[in-house]
Amino acid sequence: MSQLVALSVSIGVLGGIATILYLKMGLLIWAGFIAWACFFHSGGDSNAFKNTVVCNLFGAVCAWVAAIIILSFPMADSLGLPVWAGIVVGLTVLALCLGAHIKAFSSIPASVYGYAAVFAYLLQTADSMTKEKLMSGSMGNALILVFVSMLIGAIFGFVSGSVAKALTAKT
Repeated sequence: MSQLVALSVSIGVLGGIATILYLKMGLLIWAGFIAWACFFHSGGDSNAFKNTVVCNLFGAVCAWVAAIIILSFPMADSLGLPVWAGIVVGLTVLALCLGAHIKAFSSIPASVYGYAAVFAYLLQTADSMTKEKLMSGSMGNALILVFVSMLIGAIFGFVSGSVAKALTAKT
């Protein structure tokens, strides 16, 4: 079996299983697929898995911090919410990119995926961007929900790559 066919079969089957799991558990399938893709674009090996997980989390934390800052400081009253949010996002994304000086945070795209996933959830889910939700230890906290969803997605990426290798192994 060719590598492309093996990977297609592996991702197809596991993608169906992941969808069932995510829907039953109330997780974000789209965030899982983002991390899954991130795993492969980062090299599809054990190092890519580590970079995906660490940098997705780093980006998610940066976005979570941005959301807390936006909500905690009343600058939106004087500057307007779009300007205040733009300043905070600009500064936290600057920090995210500068974080790439640290080897563990060196995959800027993977960090941006985590950042974007948190804000996608916050901006598209009613009542999710409140200090109460963001500070909770529950799956209602965007940081926790997105990270768990992305971690499982990265695991599915790793497993799908391993299954594809097994399907193409010469005996």
